[in-house]
Parts: sequence; C-alpha cells; structure tokens
Amino acid sequence: MSSALLCADLALDNPFVFVPQAKPDLLRKRLPNLSKLAGVTLGSRLEIRGAPEIVFSGIPEIDMLSDGLPRGCLTEICGPVSSGRTSVLLAVIAAATRRQEICALVDTSDAFDPQSATSAGVDFKRLLWVRCCAPNSYVRTRNTNREDSSSHANNASLKAAALASENSRNDRSESAVEQALRVTDLLLQSGGFGLVVIDLADVPFKTARRIPLTSWFRFRRAVEHTPTVLLVISQQSCAQTCASLLLGLNGIEKVFSMPAASTSDAPAHAQLLRGLSINAELLRSRLERKPVRSVHASFNTKMSWAG
Repeated sequence: MSSALLCADLALDNPFVFVPQAKPDLLRKRLPNLSKLAGVTLGSRLEIRGAPEIVFSGIPEIDMLSDGLPRGCLTEICGPVSSGRTSVLLAVIAAATRRQEICALVDTSDAFDPQSATSAGVDFKRLLWVRCCAPNSYVRTRNTNREDSSSHANNASLKAAALASENSRNDRSESAVEQALRVTDLLLQSGGFGLVVIDLADVPFKTARRIPLTSWFRFRRAVEHTPTVLLVISQQSCAQTCASLLLGLNGIEKVFSMPAASTSDAPAHAQLLRGLSINAELLRSRLERKPVRSVHASFNTKMSWAG
C-alpha cells in the first residue's frame, strides 16, 4: 500500500523526501551501526592531507618555478638531448648529498659519468650507483659491426646486420628497464633513502613508454608518506598522471668559445663548448601550493672543463 502511494506521489510530481527527525549527533552515532554503512567514513572525520615537505633542487631557477622537489611524491623531469637534464640530475644529487642524505641512482643505460658528478659536488660516500646495463655487450656489438663493414658484404646483408643490431639493442634496453624497475621497487620498499633517481634519459622512448602505468602507480604508493624524493629523468613523460610534479627542459642556445692558442694545438676554426642555456617549463603540478607566477624559467649550465 505504501509503495502504491509513493508511486502516486511521484506521478503527481510530489517526490517523497526523507527528513530525519533525530538530532544530527544521534544520527551520526547510529549510522556506523548499520551493516551497509559500516565502511563509510563521515566527511567530518576525514583527515586533511597536508602539503608535502619541499627540498631544494640545487638550481635556484627551478626552485623558484616549482618551490623545489616534494618528498613522498614522484617527480618527473623530461627533455631531449642537450636539454640540460643531466646537469639537473647532478645538481639534485649534489644538493641531496650536501644535506647528508643517502641517495640512490638507478642508471638504466650506464651513462653516469663520475668525473662530471665530482665536478658538480656529488659526495660518492652517500651515493648508491646501480648500473643496470652491461657495457661488454655494447663492445661486442660494435666489434661485430666493424668486422661486417670491413668485409665485402652486399647491401642486403648489411641491412640485415643493421636490423639485427637494432633488435639486439632494443632487447638490451628492455632488459635493462625491467631490471631498473625491480631495483627501484626494492629501494623504495627498503626505505632509508632521501633521494631515489631513475635515469631513463638514454632509453629509447618506444621502450620507456611500454612501462606499465601500474608500475608507476606502485612506486607512487610506495614513496607516499615517506621522506624520499622519487625523481625520474626521461626523454618524454612516462609516469603520466602518477607524477605529482612534471618539469620539461629544452635547450635554447649552446655557448661556445675559442680555445686558448697557448694551451691547445686545435685548428683556428675550432670552438669549445662552454655551456648551455636551458629553458624549464612547469608542465603539471598537483601540489597544494600557491599559484605560480610563471610556468617558465631559464638558467645556464657550465661544462666541467670551462672552469
């Protein structure tokens, strides 16, 4: 009978409205006792998540752009070749070691240069360098290609050799990426690191973009509520929406100078690369912070031999 009356009321554009007669406090006490609402948390009891702690990146222009790097979050810095991504990587590691923090670098392509890191001020006593790529395999490939090119092979065999070399290189990249993901998972689960860096800059983007989004989501959850800064260096954005902070780098200008005639036997027309002019862009930020004044910032890098 009640259902029929309710339908009749709806038909007459008189919707049934439930108005609780009990007091709000009594209603809040009785709601958790209901079996269907046992797992529901009241909005008044939800905790407000505070803004993450921010640390300096070592480059003032980037710190002014993004306020620094957030702890407990995934930050991604992407850019093409000669965009300053390696300079930013070394500056971030050097700043973390100066804060007496233990850092870990997952070097996917074995491209880390200790001499450049020393010039940038990196303290190797506080750096764990994980090399995920065997350099001997590249040496064997180069020697094989040299022997093939020296022989009188036809064009078809040369193309087949080049294709086989490219496939082998892609297989090594995929194997190195898989190893880097496993190592990163172990580092984040173990804890104790102030900075964990995954260097995917020299990995082909076709290989890097095959990393499942679930892996980045797992890394983001693992680093959440920890004092660790998780930094990813790549050619293009790989972590996508899992990155709380996304910065893009682009090279504006290369700075050259003439070598000194008294100290070098270089030709008169030779020029020495002294540094790069870099443009940084804030592509995305999910941090609870004040609005940025600008999404662009510029800074200069200097080569280690430039003094």
